[in-house]
Amino acid sequence: MNALPQRRIGLYGGSFDPPHMGHLVLAMTAVQHLKLDELRWIPAGVAWQKERTLLSATHRAGMVKAAITGHRGFKLDRREIERNGPSYTIDTVRESQLAEPNAKWFLVIGQDQYERLPTWHEWRELITRVTLAVAGRDGKSPSPPSELLAVWHRIEALPMPPMNVSATAIRAHLAAGGTAQSLVPDMVPTVVARYIDRYHLYAPPRGGVPAA
Repeated sequence: MNALPQRRIGLYGGSFDPPHMGHLVLAMTAVQHLKLDELRWIPAGVAWQKERTLLSATHRAGMVKAAITGHRGFKLDRREIERNGPSYTIDTVRESQLAEPNAKWFLVIGQDQYERLPTWHEWRELITRVTLAVAGRDGKSPSPPSELLAVWHRIEALPMPPMNVSATAIRAHLAAGGTAQSLVPDMVPTVVARYIDRYHLYAPPRGGVPAA
């Protein structure tokens, strides 16, 4: 009896506050380059390394769902926003591998996350469990932090094209009274822009009540 082919699954975590074209292009690059059967978008619940307060998990997950609808192989994974306590990637990886022990797992990250990886919770175990799929900055090859130079780990470089887009710039534009539709198509997918404008996300407070 022939064994079933090993599934190739990518885990793509982040605050997605909001999800933007950089996220989408990286996700599509990962699926194509790594030949993934599935890429799971995982919005963070309690982003313990971020100093600022994130938009509500409900809206961040809603925007991700809008962004990935219609893209083959993309899936919204809510486990971190439904889990109590800090959102540790190692917990997500352990849970995922326990459910599907025969799959091959990839952790999709950018250069910024790669550089901060040694600050992550139980990162040494994490790199033994997954292949790091890293998009270098500005189209360059990924560069490991010094702590990882002497530590064996599996890595795949993702050929991500240079993109001048950031969630920080998007939030600043909206907080200054700009519309999300004005950010389409270079910075924000149309469906995400519609979601943002529908719920007035990131907009200046109206009547002294902050946006949801």
